[in-house]
Amino acid sequence: MADVIMTRQEIQVIVEQGLEANGCNKENAAAVARTISAAELDGCAAHGLFRMPGYVASLRSGKVNGNAQPTVSRISPGVVKVDGDHGYAPLALEMGRQTLIDAARENGIAAMALVNVHHFAALWVEVEPIAEAGLAAMAFTTYKPAVVPAGAKEPLFGTNPMCFGWPRGEQVPLVFDQASASMARGEVMIAARDGHPVPLGTGVDADGVPTTDADKIINGGALLPFGGHKGSTIAMMIELLVAGLTGQDFSFEAQKNDNNDGGPPNGGEFMLAIDPNRFGDADNWLKHSESFLQLLGGMEGAHIPGNRRYANRERHAVEGISVKEAVHAKCLEFTQATE
Repeated sequence: MADVIMTRQEIQVIVEQGLEANGCNKENAAAVARTISAAELDGCAAHGLFRMPGYVASLRSGKVNGNAQPTVSRISPGVVKVDGDHGYAPLALEMGRQTLIDAARENGIAAMALVNVHHFAALWVEVEPIAEAGLAAMAFTTYKPAVVPAGAKEPLFGTNPMCFGWPRGEQVPLVFDQASASMARGEVMIAARDGHPVPLGTGVDADGVPTTDADKIINGGALLPFGGHKGSTIAMMIELLVAGLTGQDFSFEAQKNDNNDGGPPNGGEFMLAIDPNRFGDADNWLKHSESFLQLLGGMEGAHIPGNRRYANRERHAVEGISVKEAVHAKCLEFTQATE
């Protein structure tokens, strides 16, 4: 099958139409579409249109509130709380972002707890705007059990991604986004769909035996944490920050409470924003940091995280975005009618 070449705006439109046809209002559909189109533009198909069946399934089952109206509150000078009203995370994040930025500029550091949201997206889309505003930022979220703790035999942790953003003045910010699993689950799902093997160490089959078969990992098996016990402790930390701190479900609780329709479970997200200008080196932090990053970027074989995404972004803006024909066809189906 030949791929379909699309612009970011065309992706935005097809996602909005597909979600609205299945019970999502315009405001929520547009926010999700901005997230999906950003992922496609940056070359991350695992968080792009590939996710549409899950979004639509969760609307059709009634699990997600497609008409959610998130509310934002400052529960203390340095803590922002956003209640997502059981809707998708993108609109809640967009509504809470400026309040988080303001709180960080006022206090030097601020946190944002998102509750009652269904998160199904990449974190860099959420962190990059905060770094563009001149703040360092971090974000964490959980999922359902998909990763086996080091030394155990059954999954307990979600893939538990983490994202970090660092402002670079007039340059695009440094942003990295990675799972605490050995590989993002979406990437393994795409490998399973396309029949590609994954590296040994990615996951195990239903019997707990290491395998390179992506389908066996996704269907009955589980992922492994990156770096053995080190990735496992990071995944544990994220569970505590996202669920223990906010009162939202741990991954194992999300599994019990979810209807398993293929869409994201209800849960939370934890974000931090830090104003470098309030940490005692206001006149020099940027220059000092750039000296380090320039050294890193100039080392043979090394690279600055996020540069590949930025290169994809520039190229796709000119050449268009290549979308699998089957994925495009399914998205068109979603725009036509509800089940």
